[in-house]
Amino acid sequence: MPDAAILSAAYAYCAEQVRAQDRDRFLAALFAPEDKRRHLFALYAFNLDVARVREVVREALPGEVRLAWWREVIEGEGRGEVEGHPVAAALLDTTECFALPRASLTALVDARIFDLYDDPMPTVADLEGYAGETAAALLQLSALVLSPQASARAGDLSGHGGVAIAMTGLMRAFPIHAARGQCYLPLDLLARHGIGREEAVSGKVSPPLLAALAEFRGMAAGHLAAARGAAEHLGPSPAIAAPYLPLALVAGDLKALARVSDPFSAVAGLSPFRRQFALWRAARRAAAGKVWF
Repeated sequence: MPDAAILSAAYAYCAEQVRAQDRDRFLAALFAPEDKRRHLFALYAFNLDVARVREVVREALPGEVRLAWWREVIEGEGRGEVEGHPVAAALLDTTECFALPRASLTALVDARIFDLYDDPMPTVADLEGYAGETAAALLQLSALVLSPQASARAGDLSGHGGVAIAMTGLMRAFPIHAARGQCYLPLDLLARHGIGREEAVSGKVSPPLLAALAEFRGMAAGHLAAARGAAEHLGPSPAIAAPYLPLALVAGDLKALARVSDPFSAVAGLSPFRRQFALWRAARRAAAGKVWF
């Protein structure tokens, strides 16, 4: 295990990576207890690292090697010392401090293999499973760090909330994915509107594609509503609220996406200022024991 100085530097590196590349989660984590923030940053930096593999490799095979390395690190079989990899060092320390389930971490890594290829998402159920192993798992792991007791009752909130966040994020990134031939819109959804993968990544706007995206937004909104119901059932939970604060951004992002006439043109969503304000307001509501999204 790395010494205290190395670990401190590793956690600081994670915080900086999240601040620079995942602003929503960075700001949300600032509302967590101070002694837990660095552990949230470790989880989020790990999530960033595996989510960005497609962006830093030119071919799928090196990406699979990178993800396999992460799997070995999590399972305790990593090649070489992790001290030279600050995110790995911080993640392993956090995992041991809070007895995080390593199976959830490796499942998150394995789910990211899909990102390395241009195969289309087969079904809505497959997409929900992908979101469950990535965004939803990250919420549940974060809750475990903050309060093991409260997290045990937050499964539905994590599940539906993670799917809502993932679906909305994928729609916001639609122009980026389409430009490189990736299709996260499920084939069964597209088929209901009479189109296929080719049309979805063609760069050409059509009424059937817009209708498919509208249905997809409706699915995300449905999961957001289910997450809200789960939060109401859970009751006041300020101890674990911080990781779930980005749920307060979903409705606004969906409205912004609905106003887009050309989904291939640019990433849409709330402005940076409105995102920061929405997170602050959500944190105030959560602290008061109210549903914040």
